[in-house]
Amino acid sequence: MPEEPSDVINVNSVNSWISEHADVEGPLTYELIAGGRSNMTFTVADAGHPRFVLRRPPMGPLLPSAHDMAREYRLMNSLRDSDVPVPKMVGLCQDETVNGRDFYVMEFVDGIVVRDVDIASTMDSAAREKMSRSLIQTLVALHRVDIDEVGLGDLAKRSGYIERQVKRWTGQWESSRTRELPIVDAVASELLSRMPEPNPTTIAHGDYRLSNCMVDSNGEVIAVLDWELCTLGEPMADLGGLLGYWHDPQEVDPTGDAESTGLTGFLNQDDLAELYVQQMGSDVASISYYRAFAQWRLACIGEGVYARYLGGQQGEQDEEIDLERMRDSVAERAERAAQLLDMN
Repeated sequence: MPEEPSDVINVNSVNSWISEHADVEGPLTYELIAGGRSNMTFTVADAGHPRFVLRRPPMGPLLPSAHDMAREYRLMNSLRDSDVPVPKMVGLCQDETVNGRDFYVMEFVDGIVVRDVDIASTMDSAAREKMSRSLIQTLVALHRVDIDEVGLGDLAKRSGYIERQVKRWTGQWESSRTRELPIVDAVASELLSRMPEPNPTTIAHGDYRLSNCMVDSNGEVIAVLDWELCTLGEPMADLGGLLGYWHDPQEVDPTGDAESTGLTGFLNQDDLAELYVQQMGSDVASISYYRAFAQWRLACIGEGVYARYLGGQQGEQDEEIDLERMRDSVAERAERAAQLLDMN
């Protein structure tokens, strides 16, 4: 694995590119943000102060349709004047002579990413409740965006979301699998055979959860991050994904995710779903199906991440990575999906 940003950032040429797109004092320095397990994300400091964030694909071979920097950039730039909080975009570079692969740069947002219980515990109960409510308010704002008005009408097909998603993630599973795991294929077949009636098409973030949002000290969401899985599709899939990561207060998480919502102050899953229904006017009768879909898809994604770590393509991380736990969580997620579909 590379140990320095210079192993994956061509510092001189990227510095020149950023200087052409923003006023900088210099020198610019780069630091890999720990915690990201897909695209590589760097803070870019200008004269010692965080100014920008740079995103680029991971090292090594890329799976088809994955890690599309132009798509991520387009999505956030299109939402800049909406009610959805996103970082301001600086620019997209598709000239591979600059850094070998596409990348984009956005302005640094000074906030808190609640990616573990230690961070969540620094905030009081009122802030944790505010986070819960703000997450739903922000998700509703996203699902109310007029797709055509923001110029995203051609982002993807507006029908067949589940079919498209199952096909995509089955393909990714086949491309990155490191072992035989029949439950993954069995759940995929079950998802296709039991599709509920779809809701009206919206922007679907694809990985909406607490640790993919940035909040202020009061718990208000100030930026939605990690748009690489975003498409046009089923809004309930976003809610199902959020609930799939959510621990009800005082409960033990069966999948072992490092989310933090078991602390007091956070709303429970039923309250979150009810808030969404009140604000969006949707029917959540099919929520178990979409929670199952979210768990199955995360199993496919997790296998790809695991395969990249095995291949040394993910870059140096500050955190200790438990590869055995990462591997086991893929099977656990697939099993959880089967349970939600009453397959067992």
